[in-house]
Amino acid sequence: MGKFSAAFVLAVALFVAACGDDSSSSAPADLADGESSAVEESSSSEKASSSSAAKENSSSEKQSSSSSEVLPPEDVLPVKTTVVEDTFEIFSFGSVRFDIAAESFLEKFDVGDVVTVMIAGYDTLEVPVVAYYNGVFPGEFFLYVSEGLSYISLEARYGQMAEIVGLGRDLEFPIDVAIDIKEKGGYLDHMENLGGLTISYSMEAYPELSVEEFANFRMVRTTGMGEGVLYRSSSPVDPSIGRNKYADSLASVAGVKTFVNLADSRESAELYSGFAESYYAKQNVVYLAVQPTFANTQFKEGLVKGLRFMIEHEGPYLVHCTYGMDRTGYTIAVLEALMGATAEEIKADYVTTHKNFYSVSGDAQVALTPKQVSLIQAIIVRLMRNAYKVEGVDISDFENADFATATAKYLLSLGLEQSEIDALKARLK
Repeated sequence: MGKFSAAFVLAVALFVAACGDDSSSSAPADLADGESSAVEESSSSEKASSSSAAKENSSSEKQSSSSSEVLPPEDVLPVKTTVVEDTFEIFSFGSVRFDIAAESFLEKFDVGDVVTVMIAGYDTLEVPVVAYYNGVFPGEFFLYVSEGLSYISLEARYGQMAEIVGLGRDLEFPIDVAIDIKEKGGYLDHMENLGGLTISYSMEAYPELSVEEFANFRMVRTTGMGEGVLYRSSSPVDPSIGRNKYADSLASVAGVKTFVNLADSRESAELYSGFAESYYAKQNVVYLAVQPTFANTQFKEGLVKGLRFMIEHEGPYLVHCTYGMDRTGYTIAVLEALMGATAEEIKADYVTTHKNFYSVSGDAQVALTPKQVSLIQAIIVRLMRNAYKVEGVDISDFENADFATATAKYLLSLGLEQSEIDALKARLK
């Protein structure tokens, strides 16, 4: 989230069974860090959530048009239901199941719709309706609906939705739920785009890219960020996607002194072939081993630990996961926002990674279309809005948000002290 066959191109249809992060074979837009990647191992929560999904996926292609009649959005009345009283599911796996059969739900809504889910006394979320756990990008929220099930469930890809919406041990049932239409077919373009993104492990498949672009290695240059202070890349040590030696060499040339490894534990990193001889092994490294669960405690605690490590050690810094896409993409976006980046800068840097990896057609990369670029940029907007909202920070007007102020509030909510935030900004200037 070795395999170095020159012609080996990952081009898997969107609707394959949900896979995991680092060590499985891969689904298209899941090709990022554990994260955007079905290439990495699934987190325990996703593995658990998908245990029932595996046998349900085979029938899901039918669901994109399950309703016999498509009603105008204004004629679709809200569905009222309750949270299923399954505390084992809620507290062990984080799934929030609703007491309505999938087929009944699909009489009014369709896969690809965007709906508003209102859980009385807890939270209100806008999420897409999908038929697969890998039908959304890592970190995103969704309503999982699969024909044949006696329930539908609110989920967070790689995360625990129950924690996100605030369901604690003091639950009192029944918990009322209302689901209303937000945008008919509003997620269909995203689903189509997800299925069309492909990647190769071979440098020969990217004739137009520089070595830096192939390794997804670059300096962060957004507003407020110091020159030569912060870098991002694919993993400099994990050989699974064929880019580690390039990233390690480029980090050496840049003089990187401190690495933030979002993907691995120290023990797992040291098992990679060539680790001991790498430039990386001789530098300051914090190993966080987090999943792309941006609104969950595991990621939030890891992020705070990583930022404190940066404060305590000298730069230049490099943040990475496996691909340098989702976990790295979110972390870098937060740092850019803290330093005063604009919405356009944050979105542009996020999409650059996808341009460096996607989209391989045949034996060579072809450029992403303007529509694909726009859809990918929308991912980081959703991820940041959702994660900030959980901490009580509103950046719903993303284009006009005061990111520096909002991100300082967000980091304070995660547990950093104001003095630490000031020190981090001083490090990055």
